[in-house]
Amino acid sequence: MKVKALSRSSSDYVRERAQDIHKVQKNLDPTVHPFEKAREYVRALNSVKTERMFAKPFLGSLGGHIDGVYSMVKHPHRLNSMISGSGDGEIRIWDISERESSWTVKAHKGIVHGLCPSPNDSKFLSCSADRTVKIWDQNEGTTPIHTYMGKYAFTGLSHHYTDPLFATSGNAVEIWDQNRSEPIQEFNWGADTTHTVKFNYTETNIFASCGTDRTIALYDLRTSQPISKVVMSMRTNAIAWNPMEAFVFTAANEDHNCYTFDMRRMESAVNVLKDHVSAVLDVDYSPTGEEIVTGGYDRTLRLYNARQGHSKDVYHTRRMQRIFCVQFTMDSKYVLSGSDDGNIRLWRAHAAERMGVKSVRERAHLEYSAKLKERYAHMPEIRRIDKHRNLPQSIKKADRLKKQILGNRKKKEDNRIKHSAPGSIERQPERKKAIVGVAK
Repeated sequence: MKVKALSRSSSDYVRERAQDIHKVQKNLDPTVHPFEKAREYVRALNSVKTERMFAKPFLGSLGGHIDGVYSMVKHPHRLNSMISGSGDGEIRIWDISERESSWTVKAHKGIVHGLCPSPNDSKFLSCSADRTVKIWDQNEGTTPIHTYMGKYAFTGLSHHYTDPLFATSGNAVEIWDQNRSEPIQEFNWGADTTHTVKFNYTETNIFASCGTDRTIALYDLRTSQPISKVVMSMRTNAIAWNPMEAFVFTAANEDHNCYTFDMRRMESAVNVLKDHVSAVLDVDYSPTGEEIVTGGYDRTLRLYNARQGHSKDVYHTRRMQRIFCVQFTMDSKYVLSGSDDGNIRLWRAHAAERMGVKSVRERAHLEYSAKLKERYAHMPEIRRIDKHRNLPQSIKKADRLKKQILGNRKKKEDNRIKHSAPGSIERQPERKKAIVGVAK
């Protein structure tokens, strides 16, 4: 007869050091611990205070560009490398761990509007306002492998995830084959100029673009017609697809907000990311799909949980100027921002997190503190300390003015509904306010 017995690890009840006392098992009966909630509240308060005290997100800057940094992309096959393009046509490959550039080339005669990696090899592509797209390989030196000439200036670039195809934006959205010198497909749906194009990571035949006519258009390579188009109240500056949810993407808008859409239901936004006080210029998802980073014209970098509407953190420095490009690193631990002062800045994705190997006891303490903060997050004092950030006076002033304007609009809308016939005016949901119309 075979008898199964419970097996317990000795690390659950024995301390790490031999001379330490043994752990005492806790009785979870709440009647035995009448002051448990009070003690946990104090621990949660101390944890929040400690986190704000040790929150030092800025790690350093990568200097070398003479002009502003307007495009940035992760290296296709190196975790600690990143590629950036500047306004004077220069492209640099950076070693993030060493914080210096390992490869530099004067690639274009105009501003580098787009960079994208080739998923199947170590090459990467760049496009510019000088009407050229070039393919580069760091191992082949500073001479481009291929050069493609276009009819108009290029404003955006994205590579297909599996096939040797790439899309460019400009006067029209064009699809190029790497083995041909002319575009094989052209899409145009009313916009004078499209300034962003992005391929989907999962549904690889789908890609999105946004244009100067305030539209976000979805296309399919398998058809010659666009799928759908949504018209926003203001212009969209950038698009980022969620790497974990195939149908979800986020658009950075001029109205200070970012809008998350499900491409199957474009009539309403899934989520609205607020808190910027000026136009949002770029947006990027973390590789886990759980976090979003945005860079704005208000000189701030904001981090969001993908399913929440307000930022969980905001980063800024005194010298940092308008942020034109942002990127998560492939391990979701760091964030990079490029601004028009010529610097690329490296930040922690979690301001108070410390890198390095953690002991079992330290990991258990951090997990316990996180759970306590989550349990007591609704308490006024803990919420106040957790939300507090030191911001520049100009941003505080702009935020106060913006809240006043939005409050006046809401008051006007309430008065209009109050003094109109019942049912004649309907209050528009927040997630539909910025959408003018949808075409299919």
